[in-house]
Amino acid sequence: MRFQRPPKIQKTAQIVPLIDILLVLLIYFIVTTQTKKPRDVMRIELPTVHELPSDKEGASRSVIRVDAAGQVMLDSLAVPDGLLDSYLQAFMKKNPGRKLELEADKGLPIERLLGIWDALTKAGIQIKDVPARIRRPE
Repeated sequence: MRFQRPPKIQKTAQIVPLIDILLVLLIYFIVTTQTKKPRDVMRIELPTVHELPSDKEGASRSVIRVDAAGQVMLDSLAVPDGLLDSYLQAFMKKNPGRKLELEADKGLPIERLLGIWDALTKAGIQIKDVPARIRRPE
């Protein structure tokens, strides 16, 4: 007697749907992991001047001091933020022949230094006439 046997089911993995899923995943990973070139950063270091001893004394100058926190002093007078140009104009009216000198801290941000030069220009003082000395932090 012959019994009917159920047909054997072959156990195989469907390859075509797996290839489709792999292709979608591959495209996703390629798009999301694009390596970007790092942008070049320009480091700016302010120049420093080493003082040399001299026998002759130069003309005395008034000093604009700026510390690392950005506090501005004109000789011994503290200048509030944003009012440096008006202080400089009044100073130049009071002392017409007096020369200025900028003494800045090395830790001073470049933006703050550019703001001081801008205030000098607004006050009618040539930047080239104001020598700058950069103090090293102690």
